[in-house]
Amino acid sequence: MHSFARTHATEVALIAVIAVICTVLSFATTNFFSIGNAFDLLNTSSVNIIFAVGLLVVLIAGGIDISFAVAASVVQYGTAIALGWIGGGGWVSGLVIAGSIGICLGAVNALLIHRFRIISIVATISTFNIYFGLLMFFTKGVSIYDLPEWLTDRVVLFEHEMADGSWIEITLPVLVMVLCVIATWVLITRTTTGRQLYAFGDNPEGARRFGINIGAMQFIAFGWLGLMAGIGGLVQAHYAQEVVPNALYGRELDVLAAVVLGGARLGGGKGSVLGCVLGVLLIAITQNGLNLMGVSPFAFKMIVGAIILIAITLSNTSIERLLPFVTQKGARR
Repeated sequence: MHSFARTHATEVALIAVIAVICTVLSFATTNFFSIGNAFDLLNTSSVNIIFAVGLLVVLIAGGIDISFAVAASVVQYGTAIALGWIGGGGWVSGLVIAGSIGICLGAVNALLIHRFRIISIVATISTFNIYFGLLMFFTKGVSIYDLPEWLTDRVVLFEHEMADGSWIEITLPVLVMVLCVIATWVLITRTTTGRQLYAFGDNPEGARRFGINIGAMQFIAFGWLGLMAGIGGLVQAHYAQEVVPNALYGRELDVLAAVVLGGARLGGGKGSVLGCVLGVLLIAITQNGLNLMGVSPFAFKMIVGAIILIAITLSNTSIERLLPFVTQKGARR
């Protein structure tokens, strides 16, 4: 147990923080500590977790991308239009189209970064504005409500009636999220490509000398995030039952805060899927609790900003470095 705490210090710390926050909120609000609220949190957090595991791969590879949420909006519109052309389609064709568009948008970022040697944050700030500008120009800000029935029909995987007459349920977005989480975990922990991504993010020059294809690493990382953005965009359209051009605008900072909070290092070479998921849940739980307490949404934005600062500070000082000090101090006693 002690060795697990040392090797997974960030995840253990996040679990402890989540437990404390949940305990406080259960006393501060009447509706927070309930099964129904927990299931609602899981359903509503699914899209952000899908985005987060995609962003995790980019951060592990030493990059950063803030264009993925807008890219997901572009995917929503592109997929809706393409489905209209083919007569409606289904989940398979929808996911293939959405994933393909997302990968292409991610590849644009990788091309700018690798071929033109543009710093990743500068490149993605540029594509963020380009994608959003083009989206608003061509759509004129008009939402799409006429979507195929298979996309708007709610798919309930599990439901149960509570004693008070309310219903709890798990919907399709949760299943898609679980599959994306598992796929990302397999990619970064069980494949040679995953090990190369960690090595490249930790020491790009050493990885280059070792023979790792740097261009391939960039395209795989940003392409994976593009794939997750495409899937997340389609799932969001299913959840909302409409396509709104600016619905996902602004989520990039919340997701980035969650992933960095989960232990991913902005310098690359570090991060885990478990920490990433816990980071998203921590922010979602905090937002949910503040909403139930009637706190202004603007205050939550301030808290997210503080979380980013704290997470970056912790990623620089490293929680793991503190543990040996704590252990030694305890041994002396």
